[in-house]
Amino acid sequence: MTSHLSVRETIREDLAAAMERDPAATSRWVVLLTSAGLHAIWMHRVAHRWWQHGRLRWPARLLAYASRSITGIEIHPGARIGRRFFIDHGMGVVIGETAVIGDDVMLFHGVTLGGTSGRRVKRHPTLGNQVMVGAGAKILGDVHVGSRVKVGANSVIVKDVPTGAVATGIPAQYRFPQLGDLPAMSSEERLYADPALFI
Repeated sequence: MTSHLSVRETIREDLAAAMERDPAATSRWVVLLTSAGLHAIWMHRVAHRWWQHGRLRWPARLLAYASRSITGIEIHPGARIGRRFFIDHGMGVVIGETAVIGDDVMLFHGVTLGGTSGRRVKRHPTLGNQVMVGAGAKILGDVHVGSRVKVGANSVIVKDVPTGAVATGIPAQYRFPQLGDLPAMSSEERLYADPALFI
C-alpha cells in the first residue's frame, strides 16, 4: 500500500484511473473539480499519512470527518488504500479502520467495507488488486476478497472470495462464469441465464 510517487504523480494517476473507468467522464477538468470519489481519496491520503504519526491522529480524524461532510464518503484514516483507487458516484461509501484495499480497485455508491467485531483487532475486509464492488454491496468482517473479483450490487460477503470469482447474493455465493460455457444466445438471453456475467 505504500507508494513512492510524488503528490502530483499520485493525483495524475488517480485522475487517469477515473477517466478510464467512468464513461460519463468527458473532461479532466470537470472530473478534477466535481468527482467526490477523487476528493475523498485525496483527503484520505493526507489523513492516512497523519494517522501513521500517533501525535497527529486527532487531526487525521478531523480531516476524515470534514471529508465525509463534503463528499458523503466515510473513510477511516487508518484504512490502507492502494494506487489508482476510484469510487464512482460515492455517496454512502463506508471504509473501516482496518480495511486494506489493493491497487486498481473500484467501488460504487453505497458500498460498506465494515467490521464485525467490537475488539481492537483486524476486523475489516482485505481486497486484492483489480476488484470491482457493485452499488450497495456489503463486505463484512476480516474476510479476504482475492484479486480480479467482481462483487454484485447489493451482495453481502461474510466469507473469503477466491481470486477471479464473481460473488453475488445474500449471503454471497461465488462462481467462475465463462461466457463460452453458455449455449449460443443473444445478450438479453445471456443476461437472464446468468446476470452475474454482466457485472
